[in-house]
Amino acid sequence: MTFIARIIRFLFWLLILSWSVALLRRVVGWMLRGMVTSAQGAVESASGEAGSDARGNTASGAQGSGNRRLVRDPVCGVHVAEVLAIPLREGDEVMHFCSTACRDAYVGNAKKFAANG
Repeated sequence: MTFIARIIRFLFWLLILSWSVALLRRVVGWMLRGMVTSAQGAVESASGEAGSDARGNTASGAQGSGNRRLVRDPVCGVHVAEVLAIPLREGDEVMHFCSTACRDAYVGNAKKFAANG
């Protein structure tokens, strides 16, 4: 075989191998998600009701569906999952913070942050 033919054959098998690995990862991930979901359902049915944390979020809502929305802290700019963020309601607007220190800094300097948008 010529050198170019060997390179083409190598690239072809490399492509086949990478597709196989990607497909295998998807299948294993799908199987694991099914096992975790069924295990959470069994735990919740055994306890009678899903537990809730200090903010009133249920355990299944905090870990369940994977639809986690990220919110941005207006003080330091860090993106935090909404279920983990510390909320502050000002009128009809809800602000989310990464820590109590950022929340307190925002409350202390609310006019400065309001001017910056």
